Amino acid sequence: MDKVKQVIVVRKDLNMRKGKIAAQACHGSMGVVLDMLKRNSITYSNGHGVKKGLYFPEIVDEGTPLYEWWNSSFTKIVLYVNSEEEVFELEKKCQESNIPCAVITDSGFTEFHGVSTVTCVAIGPYWSEKIDEITGDLPLL
Repeated sequence: MDKVKQVIVVRKDLNMRKGKIAAQACHGSMGVVLDMLKRNSITYSNGHGVKKGLYFPEIVDEGTPLYEWWNSSFTKIVLYVNSEEEVFELEKKCQESNIPCAVITDSGFTEFHGVSTVTCVAIGPYWSEKIDEITGDLPLL
């Protein structure tokens, strides 16, 4: 089985404090996973009417990237870029390759003087080889 990982790419040009970087990376990690789960909400009947709920084929079905990640080591790699434009380029490449990703925009209350600011993009969990095609040349943070 191929290895699975998640990559969070942080904007180094913002000179965020270490705690802010950690918080933004966590937002990204959670954001992309929750987006993957939310996309799989379903409507079902329990015999007493129609209910809405969540169905998690990425977790339930063996062999899917999220299942493999969920049931292993939650591998995460943190890399960096130097601009908002690079974050959006990564997002576009992920979308073109059908790789789950989430761009995180900070509200600006604590560090960016009230200005909403794109801080990072989380990519995956997905097959490591496919993520490396997009992020393989980026440096570790």
